[in-house]
Amino acid sequence: MILSLGVHEAAHAWTAWKLGDSTAKDMGRMTVNPIVHIDMFMTIILPTICVITGAPIFGGAKPVPVNFNRLKNPWVDMAVVAFAGPLSNLLLACLFMALWKFFVLTGYYNGAAELAVGRVDDLLPRVMAGAMSFNVVLFVFNLVPIPPLDGSRIVVNLLPDSLKEGYMRLGAFGLVIILVLINFVPGFGSLLRTTMSHVMQLVEKVVSLGGAW
Repeated sequence: MILSLGVHEAAHAWTAWKLGDSTAKDMGRMTVNPIVHIDMFMTIILPTICVITGAPIFGGAKPVPVNFNRLKNPWVDMAVVAFAGPLSNLLLACLFMALWKFFVLTGYYNGAAELAVGRVDDLLPRVMAGAMSFNVVLFVFNLVPIPPLDGSRIVVNLLPDSLKEGYMRLGAFGLVIILVLINFVPGFGSLLRTTMSHVMQLVEKVVSLGGAW
């Protein structure tokens, strides 16, 4: 989880740098080192509260700072920077799926079960499968178009200029809106789970096409 969050934020920072804004790079945020991306509340306190209360686990990393005015094409570039994070998680999901298939089929690790069917329950393949699933969750969840999630910075480009500022102001209440949707709107959770299932199937197909599995 920590590694995936670090890659996600580093992808934002790297893309912003390529598009003209070196703010995150200058602050040392263009790195996969997860320590610099940890937010005390979102990364530690909130997930802990969720675990203690039995609520769906929710959290995140410290947002990467992006200077809107330093980007070459601000609104479009902000959308590209925003999408870079979820895209990195989709690519990580493909990587971990490929590793899961490799280890299950080859047994090329210490303590591997004799048969492939038994290796599915071994620790290393289970870690790979868990990492794949978590990155699919990050990919789908971050594309939800509610500020301050990445999806909102993509959708805002489709809005007329008169609505953009008001829409992004929802970010002040975004966390509350998201928690309400997750906990009290059944259809929202069902939609997320269905989308994640489809993305997982897509990841498996992409990985299968990429090698002789």
